[in-house]
Amino acid sequence: MVYPEVHLARFLSRPNRFIAECELIETNEQVTVHVKNTGRGKEVLLYGAEVALSHQPSPKRKTAYDLVAVKKAEQWFNIDSQVPNALAAQGLLDGEIILPELNGQISFLKREQRYGDSKFDIYIETDTGQKAFVEVKGMTLENDRIGAFPDAPTLRGLKHVKELTKAIAEGYQCYILFIAQFEQIRVATINKEMQQALAEAIFVGQQTGLKVLAYNCRVQPESIQVLRPIAFDLNQAFIQQ
Repeated sequence: MVYPEVHLARFLSRPNRFIAECELIETNEQVTVHVKNTGRGKEVLLYGAEVALSHQPSPKRKTAYDLVAVKKAEQWFNIDSQVPNALAAQGLLDGEIILPELNGQISFLKREQRYGDSKFDIYIETDTGQKAFVEVKGMTLENDRIGAFPDAPTLRGLKHVKELTKAIAEGYQCYILFIAQFEQIRVATINKEMQQALAEAIFVGQQTGLKVLAYNCRVQPESIQVLRPIAFDLNQAFIQQ
């Protein structure tokens, strides 16, 4: 995915979860921008951090810029919460993302499929008649090249894991796919300190056949692309900064 007209800026403040104040590096102009992620992001959105803003003015918008990426140390992190689903769907269709134990070739893919009380991100059918759900989660939390999810408790995410486990019992192949929106990661895990219940639900799901996958991404200020599979280890310790 490539963003249009990207400008570099310095992060100043975040008055609320939807907007931030930034200073354009090229002009020193202070601008109000839309933050494309309602998560906390406190580990990366620090005063003075270099950020990437996509200029997309429109009479229908309250702000002319979207904050899409932030630089942490020497690494860019994409924080656009809408991009993981798009990357996952395209990666599955292109064969860049492989689902283990999925029989046959993907013959049908639909985004946002309702099942029970949930709406899963991706529904798949194969040419052998297999049916599968894929729930996609963006990952932006990192420490010492360990990626973790979530950065804040997610009741919706917990509900999805439990619903996926139910779907397995009805014959569906089910997956959780973490898209790490950064490159330097050696293992992915669950932030158990933040939400132990989510880790426990995933453990139960894994015992019944739930597959948990992670892929990292190459991120530049103006772009993001899926790179390669990363190990997921539920037992990996994670210390949140």
